[in-house]
Amino acid sequence: MSNQYDFVALGDIVVDAFIELNKDQADVSQDMDTGRKTLHMPFGSKLPYDDVTVVNAVGNSPNAAVSAHRLGLESALITNLGNDKLGTDCLEALRDEGVHTDFVKVHEEKKTNYHFVLRYGPERTILINHETYPYSLPSFPEPPRYIYFSSIGEHGIDHHFEVAEYVKANPETKLVFQPGTFQIKLGPEKLQELYEVTEIFFCNKEEAQEILGSDTQDVPTLIREFKKLGPNMPVITDGPHGAYAVDEDDQAWHMPMYPDPAPPVDRTGAGDSFSSTFTTAIALGKTPAEALSWGPINSMSVVQHIGAQAGLLSREQLLEHLKNAPEDYVPQKV
Repeated sequence: MSNQYDFVALGDIVVDAFIELNKDQADVSQDMDTGRKTLHMPFGSKLPYDDVTVVNAVGNSPNAAVSAHRLGLESALITNLGNDKLGTDCLEALRDEGVHTDFVKVHEEKKTNYHFVLRYGPERTILINHETYPYSLPSFPEPPRYIYFSSIGEHGIDHHFEVAEYVKANPETKLVFQPGTFQIKLGPEKLQELYEVTEIFFCNKEEAQEILGSDTQDVPTLIREFKKLGPNMPVITDGPHGAYAVDEDDQAWHMPMYPDPAPPVDRTGAGDSFSSTFTTAIALGKTPAEALSWGPINSMSVVQHIGAQAGLLSREQLLEHLKNAPEDYVPQKV
């Protein structure tokens, strides 16, 4: 029996407390020039909330590992936990999902990451605090087929170079990079070594503009600029305007959104579900255009639930949605 994992996700794990704000006590305004929204709450007062839901073992990489496993891959997670009840709960949640925990490290005298998610309708603002953990790659029994690298703490910059060196030394392992907030702020120059060995890269349009220092609204232009940085297959999502990818032959593709069956409940994890599903499709031998048709279906399902994992589909469920997709839900060359 092979000891090779199909999909190893690498990144921080958190417990999310989803706090549903009372709309009579908090409001949102939107800047008409930039489109940016601002959450307003009166400072110094007692603010009622409507409900709270605590979700264990989430975060970009844990979400991806759960997604890949539900779609049929052997997945594992490289992450760090504190030696506390929250850490125990996270380990139990991962194992219940079938995600291998061989590479999860539990640290004495450390806390498990805990975030507060302020929900206002389907939108959210997240209060984050990353514990300082020592990052290192484990000794794999066999090089994994895919390493899916996402959000880690700001102190982990050297870990990016360790990952890049591993991929260089083990070219049979394909690197997938979905940068978190800290990694986006670093820009492509500081992470040049990582970008150069990346097989599949994911971000949204606004993140792409920030990383590239570009104000172009043309997504096919942005993804071709990313290809110059090194990623073989850049993929950029553009909210209600769908998603774009460039394949190995420099052909750009566009995929519309899969229609929502009802108004979204919570958008947390929509990007993680898209990225991990696209990657899983590629790992299963699908073309980039075919993978683009898989990703939005899982995102559609995830936003119908609170949290990033409750709505993740099995492969059978996803293929059933694909079978029943509207006639215009097809990838187009751009």
